[in-house]
Amino acid sequence: MQQCGIYEQLITQLLASRLDRSHFYIGERQLESAEASVWLSRFLTRVLEYAVGSVTGDDPLQRQIELANQLLLWLKDRIQDPDFIGENLIDSQGKILTALYQLDNPISANLKQYVDDISPLTGLTQSELFCGSNAGLSMESEIKREILSADSICWLVSFIKWAGIRIFRHELEEFTRSGRQLKVITTSYMGATDAKAVEFLASLPNTEVKLSYNTQRERLHAKSYLFCRNTGFHTGYIGSSNLSHSALTSGLEWNLKITSQEIPHIIEKSLSTFETYWESDDFELFDGKLESRTKLQHALQEARGDGDRNNPAYFFDITPFPHQLEILEQLAMERALHQRFRNLVVAATGTGKTLISAFDFAHFLKTKPDAKFLFVAHKEEILRQALASYRGVLKQSNFGELLVGGAVPT
Repeated sequence: MQQCGIYEQLITQLLASRLDRSHFYIGERQLESAEASVWLSRFLTRVLEYAVGSVTGDDPLQRQIELANQLLLWLKDRIQDPDFIGENLIDSQGKILTALYQLDNPISANLKQYVDDISPLTGLTQSELFCGSNAGLSMESEIKREILSADSICWLVSFIKWAGIRIFRHELEEFTRSGRQLKVITTSYMGATDAKAVEFLASLPNTEVKLSYNTQRERLHAKSYLFCRNTGFHTGYIGSSNLSHSALTSGLEWNLKITSQEIPHIIEKSLSTFETYWESDDFELFDGKLESRTKLQHALQEARGDGDRNNPAYFFDITPFPHQLEILEQLAMERALHQRFRNLVVAATGTGKTLISAFDFAHFLKTKPDAKFLFVAHKEEILRQALASYRGVLKQSNFGELLVGGAVPT
């Protein structure tokens, strides 16, 4: 009998005969026609792998190929697209295509050696976990090969260190110099990013870098390295490593390599999510010009606590989240419809109550520009954070004064 617990597997005839419905609850659902192809093909993969692997004889490879082709020919008469089967019969030589380049391609005098040098050692079809224990194989060396063999690259990391970029400097320069596109998204979170690293990336040809400076609201912790290829053999690394030397070499980091051949839906979701971030107003293009460099320097200083926290050196557009907008609309309704001007907002920690009050006051200030405002809190830290929030929303670096500790309003 099966072990008690939860499952998600097809019920075979053997399993059905062993399920004791008189003594156990049997959870089951109907297999839907829309999902049947995925479920059945996944099930057959395991069965076929065992069946093909069990073939023996004087020439097992040839017999395995013959068995595979026999199964394909059997399918040919039973599906509506027999040409699909005919196009996928396996050549009797039993070889795997590893590359396709024009013979007169100037990329290398020795194309065989070139392909060997740029092909990831973990391949393009199977997943792999990098956790610092891959004997003789490092994520650093694999990413170098991924860069050189890709046609476009999308990186998404919380922060970038110059020591991390320096590991791949040669490969990135060669990649972008050849006309291929590199996109990088990062942040000024905690001031951990090195400005030199961002400036170097922005200086590369065919490269775009976008940053989130608003790390109080948008705390990007994701780390993904996506490598797209015109052949369709896309790969990606999803995990814990930022672009730093220790994270990519000796750090105790876990990173999962994924492939479009094995789990295409994960690659597709990763790419679509990256594009969503890329098009978001929360991420601004860093063009390497003086204004961008100055803004980045100020953002990093403030994130590290080196700057004046109450007087931001730059401002950005802040818009309410949906739940904040709903509260603001309710406040407006109470005032306009019910003439209630004393209102209490109760919300969970982390939902942005201070920002809600700042948005509300900003709207109020438009109708009454001479209005006065008093913000009361039980801690100096909260007062300073609130002052920074109000100045950010109002885009007024001189808005408000503190009455706390030794600070006295003028």
